[in-house]
Formats: sequence, structure tokens, C-alpha cells
Amino acid sequence: MTGAQSLGTLGHALLGLLAERPRTGYGLLKHFEQSLAYAWPASHSQIYPELARLRDAGLIREGGPLPRGGRPYELSDAGLAEVRSWLRDTEPSRTVRSEAALRLFFLWLLEPGDAEAYLRTEAERARTVLTELEAIAKQEDPDSPKTRAYRIALELGLRTTRARLEWAEWAESAVTASSRPSR
Repeated sequence: MTGAQSLGTLGHALLGLLAERPRTGYGLLKHFEQSLAYAWPASHSQIYPELARLRDAGLIREGGPLPRGGRPYELSDAGLAEVRSWLRDTEPSRTVRSEAALRLFFLWLLEPGDAEAYLRTEAERARTVLTELEAIAKQEDPDSPKTRAYRIALELGLRTTRARLEWAEWAESAVTASSRPSR
């Protein structure tokens, strides 16, 4: 496995995390859940096989055993070169797949009250995510290139979530207004 084209996005994300510092598979999973999952969710069943592929390709290596068990993965020089190449030399996919957005095309199949409830749920979900992201933003201290990069990514999440919340509230009111009987 060499070159950014043959390595998937998850593999590159893992290399990027390991560029910060060595981590166990569990540590990588937790970091995904606490930050990267907003942009690129990954599960236990995806992360561990990908770590094995990265190790077999020589992009990471296992460190020595830790006192409390487990072995941290460390980024190799080849792994650092790979993640840098991915960032610099490849065009990212900008395709966004969202089942929630797909369902919007078919809201007309629901009774107005059900459509309103669906949109209300979308607004509530956006509020929840926004609260979580704002809590993360309060913890960030942009004193290094790494934390500044995290803040840039976090700001994208904050702005898109605010826009999604505003849109969901608008959409719910649009459905409510269109379902009122005319006089």
C-alpha cells in the first residue's frame, strides 16, 4: 500500500492522529469519538483492521508494551511522508452523503404534523451538536499549529451546524405555514 490513492481516508486520518503522538488502538478510537467523528466517524471494527493494514505497509509500527497493557502505534517516516502527500498532492472528495438530507426530498409523503416533527428533530439534533462543539471550542487553546488547525476544523463544524439549525427552524415553519388551511 503506497501512495495516497491506494490508502483510504480513514488510513490517512489515523496517520494524522499518530503524527501528534503515539496512541493505542483504544486511544485512537476515543480520539475519533471525541473530535474527528463530527467530520469522519469511524468504529472499532473499522479502525483496528486499518491499523493492521498501515502496520503491514510500514506506515506505522507498534511500540513496546505499556505498563497497563496495550501497545501504542507510532508513525514511521514513510507514514509521515504519506499523510503529507495526501494533504498536499491529492484533491479531497467534496461529496457529502446525508440520509437526513435525502429524506427531505420525500417529506411530501408525510402528513404535515409528521413532517414538522421530522424537522423539529433535525433542529434538536443540530442544537445538541452545536452545544457539544461550543464546549469543545471553549477548551481549545490555539498556541500551536496543531491546535490552530483543530480550531479551523472546529469552526467549520460550528458554522455549518449553526446554518443547519437555522435552516431546520426555517423549514419547520415553512411546513407549518403551508399546512394551515386557507381562509
